[in-house]
Amino acid sequence: MNPVDLDDTILRHINQKAQELEDRLGSDVICYFGQIHPQYFRIFRNFIEEVRSKSKRTENTLSIVLRTPGGSAETTERYVTVVRKHYGQINFIVPDIAMSAGTIFCMSGDRIYMDYSSALGPIDPQVMTADGSGYVAALGYLDKVTEITGKAQLSPADVVFLKGLDLGKLALYEQARDLSIDLLKKWLVEHKFKDWTKHRTTNPGSPVTHDEKTRRAEEIAAALADHKRWRSHGRSLDIEKLKELRLDIDDYSSDQALSEAIRSYNDLLTAYTDRMSMPLYFHSHLTETV
Repeated sequence: MNPVDLDDTILRHINQKAQELEDRLGSDVICYFGQIHPQYFRIFRNFIEEVRSKSKRTENTLSIVLRTPGGSAETTERYVTVVRKHYGQINFIVPDIAMSAGTIFCMSGDRIYMDYSSALGPIDPQVMTADGSGYVAALGYLDKVTEITGKAQLSPADVVFLKGLDLGKLALYEQARDLSIDLLKKWLVEHKFKDWTKHRTTNPGSPVTHDEKTRRAEEIAAALADHKRWRSHGRSLDIEKLKELRLDIDDYSSDQALSEAIRSYNDLLTAYTDRMSMPLYFHSHLTETV
């Protein structure tokens, strides 16, 4: 079998697995593999529009299989505007990892599906470098500034560091942090908590107020943005750590049928994109975008 025929066969199999997952979830299913970057916005918008226009499903629900190292919070906000324009309910499925801006993206969903091996990450915002070559994590930089400026006596190295500060960059990092937290709080209240109407632990059965939803969202946002708590921008936050934050996750670890449906789609697609060395890949059985 030549390589072209082999790739066609693999893609047909991937499309079949995507359709099987759609039927099990009762939704359209897409994958997003890659960084969340401003230059990808137009491609993503067009992809979602095409999937929605071609879909014959009637549930008005989209499930996004997400694997990303993170990226731009501003672009994440634009992504959410797009998917919410075309679908009434958004679910996120994280078989592997969704870090930083990927975690923020997940918090805009109505449901988040993970298993015991999945991971989200701290919402340490990432800011584009001055030369546009990539992203840097902002909170570590801000924490260092706070640490030094809080000292009673500065060392010579501290003085050199402070003299070299770019105040414009510092303000940008602070804005990125605040935006990430604000987006997470807003989306949790509007979407993730929309069906949280009765207390389950404290005063079981009593109504949940909007203020209580807001306070819970603020607690979760503050915890996910606590760089000192997690120690590392790349720290993996599994289901057990997320439960400590009292964040509801749909754990499919014990649902054999759903787990097999997710893994058979995700693992095959992951192997295919990794073999092809694709830094960005969107997939639906209705269309694909590289």
